[in-house]
Amino acid sequence: MDASIDTILIALGLTLLAGMATSAGALMAFLCKHTNTRFLSCALGISAGVMIYVSFMDLMPQAISEISTTMPGKSGMVAIIISFFSGIGIIALIDWLIPEKENPHEMHMVEEMSPAVTSQQGTAHMHRTGFMVGIAIAIHNFPEGVATFVAALDGLDVAIPIVVAIAIHNIPEGIAVAVPIYHSTGNRGKALKWSILSGLAEPAGALLAMLVLMHFWNPSISAIVLAAVAGIMVYISIDELLPSAEEYGHHHFAIAGFVGGMLVMAVSLLMF
Repeated sequence: MDASIDTILIALGLTLLAGMATSAGALMAFLCKHTNTRFLSCALGISAGVMIYVSFMDLMPQAISEISTTMPGKSGMVAIIISFFSGIGIIALIDWLIPEKENPHEMHMVEEMSPAVTSQQGTAHMHRTGFMVGIAIAIHNFPEGVATFVAALDGLDVAIPIVVAIAIHNIPEGIAVAVPIYHSTGNRGKALKWSILSGLAEPAGALLAMLVLMHFWNPSISAIVLAAVAGIMVYISIDELLPSAEEYGHHHFAIAGFVGGMLVMAVSLLMF
């Protein structure tokens, strides 16, 4: 891998920062009395816009450019196409393997943290739900960590918007872990701990990517990984971010955020 030690450390640090946004979601659930659904709809839309724009306008063109140095012509394009859809397939398979009840796509509101709601829940069931949602989110975050790490190696101009997008995406996930665990235990520390642990899967994915890829890195591997990362990001945007933004009930805020996210990414790529 041609990246310097400083670049690798920055990439790992940015991935850790994105993963730790799950704890921000847990803290939001503890500290806020009401969910700002307009903000979350818009923020999730922005995240989707950033990811989709950077996938098709930066990662895929760069992958095509890099593969052409070692596999010119149609063979290189076939490899990129296969890699892109393999990225989609990997994250879709993870979704398929997680039971529907534990899949972290269901939105939670911070109002659910109230004592009145807590006392009405079956504690054993809610504890299991929180635990399983935490595991599901950790599994989801692992390939996201790989994607964030690889994007960060590509340059800060691409990495920082992606880190922000994934961090925003992780805030509702932190709420999704904290709510049922707090319901079942009444322990904010335990709910926060599980939210943090689910987010740590992101830097764990980055660390594995570093340990595995750094020994084999070349233009072909770089191109294949970039295309797969683009596929992962497109799937996350379409399957998770946009439906979640809609589920908070503010369609136009979600669409405005989506377009705004693409615009921000376009300006960022032009400036840097």
